[in-house]
Amino acid sequence: MPNIPIEAIVARGENVALRLWRDEEPTTDKPEETRPYETLGYVVAGRVELTVGGKTTTLEPGDSYTVPKNAPHRYVVRERLTAVEAISPIP
Repeated sequence: MPNIPIEAIVARGENVALRLWRDEEPTTDKPEETRPYETLGYVVAGRVELTVGGKTTTLEPGDSYTVPKNAPHRYVVRERLTAVEAISPIP
């Protein structure tokens, strides 16, 4: 794989961007946050716990997820994570 940083925009259109999270290390202390865009994602490898609106879901390879625009959310990487996300609108 080319030398892509852990988080990178790998494709961009007028209204949607495709982001790659590659080999993100396990985390424990990510704060809850909100973003001014909707996120749709797909887990390629690893395991992550995603909390959206107070509901926590464990995601593994093959799982997809949605984080609505401006929704309070938090994620904790449990096993080295690779995921692909589409975000819209592009910030």
